[in-house]
Amino acid sequence: MNLVELASRIKAARISKGYTLDRVAELSGLGKGLLSKVENFRVTPSLPTLAKLCEALGMSLSDLFEGLDGKPKLSIVRANERKEIERDRDQSDISYYGLAHGRPDRNMDPFVLEVPAGGGRREAMPHEGEEFLIVLKGNVNFEYNGEIHLLAEGDAAYFDAEVDHRLINPNSHGAKILSVFLGRPM
Repeated sequence: MNLVELASRIKAARISKGYTLDRVAELSGLGKGLLSKVENFRVTPSLPTLAKLCEALGMSLSDLFEGLDGKPKLSIVRANERKEIERDRDQSDISYYGLAHGRPDRNMDPFVLEVPAGGGRREAMPHEGEEFLIVLKGNVNFEYNGEIHLLAEGDAAYFDAEVDHRLINPNSHGAKILSVFLGRPM
């Protein structure tokens, strides 16, 4: 199952109800921290957790899962159809644009990341799986396991994402990165 799509559906359902994370925590009996991690695709929620979330959001599990197991052979996402995935806004000002939302049941999650001038992730964090990134425009500092690596336009990195890592843009101009997650992203 695609965790990014599942997380996006949960967050969209919460927002459409006008609920805050605090309200969903109150209704579901789940912790606000856990709910935030689920919405930011940092943890894979268990089935009982999903059942509680669905009940709090007034939806069925079948509604939540509908179409997530579909796997079209080809998925084309036009430039104007990219979906912005909101993620950890309290920890990062990086914008994530999903490139494969037309294929819900996928093994990889490709994104274009826009890292604003002077921006990036505040703290290095791990997630499950592996990750690949290539700098499309500009340059960034890539921190991996406490070590800083300068990545310029055209430079790429492939790494074990279970190690603390982050992107930082200390420059006066924005940067654009293609990032692909394999496994459980962020």
